[in-house]
Amino acid sequence: MALFERKDKYIRINPNRSSRQIKRHEMPEVPDDLFAKCPSCKHMIYQKDLGLAKICPRCSYNFRISAKERLHLIVDEASFEEMFTGFETKDPLKFPHYKEKLEQVRTSTGLDEAVLTGIAEIKSQKVALAIMDSHFIMASMGTIVGEKMTRLFEYATKEHLPVVVFTASGGARMQEGIMSLMQMAKVSGAVKRHSNAGLFYLTVLTDPTTGGVTASFAMQGDIIIAEPQALVGFAGRRVIESTVRETLPDDFQKAEFLLEHGFIDSIVKRTELREVIAKLIMFHGGIT
Repeated sequence: MALFERKDKYIRINPNRSSRQIKRHEMPEVPDDLFAKCPSCKHMIYQKDLGLAKICPRCSYNFRISAKERLHLIVDEASFEEMFTGFETKDPLKFPHYKEKLEQVRTSTGLDEAVLTGIAEIKSQKVALAIMDSHFIMASMGTIVGEKMTRLFEYATKEHLPVVVFTASGGARMQEGIMSLMQMAKVSGAVKRHSNAGLFYLTVLTDPTTGGVTASFAMQGDIIIAEPQALVGFAGRRVIESTVRETLPDDFQKAEFLLEHGFIDSIVKRTELREVIAKLIMFHGGIT
């Protein structure tokens, strides 16, 4: 009943029309993005109740957020400097309508590719930072994602900086075929050289982190943390069940399942990530 008592909060009616002009059979205008359905508890939630961190007030599920939204939550104000922009894929397979799709998603997201890279400060701790954005072709890993990640690690190695990577991906980008799969080894090589220099690498697994990203740099961090209920895995659930011919647990490939089985080090609430990341960097050679 509370919904009907506060209907002015949720419903917009054209203010330029008088009450006489509004016919009885006309329905009020309800914006499409006014509510969001939680993927975890399935409840409908008023968007403003999610807050800036976009966390379900009922079950604490962390909604997927954009790279720019995460920047706002994690880094010190005005400290982020974007690097390694302007690259364009050569479309090695000449995949139909691929370049047109890239242009469309660049316009809709404001990003040049599925990962945002640069340097920033997190509570005065300087880091090389990468944030993958699932709104960009499901953050699939193509040649440009691999190139940007590789250059970020190489820069961090040269400048003796820790690296923080927020992963999110549906896997390798099928439009680029084997060239996308090659990025796994390419980025992993840069991660290893960064490690050999004695530098710290932290990965934060967000929902979803799957496929080749999971099979490479997402699981190569010195410390691996995840957001609550994040989906993390390599192959899909149905593929695994059909292969092993068993029914998997309901929480299979969730962050909590991975923590229980020793695949990750900790699960951290989104609202606490900034503080935790800053402390980890400080403990591993940052500014004290």
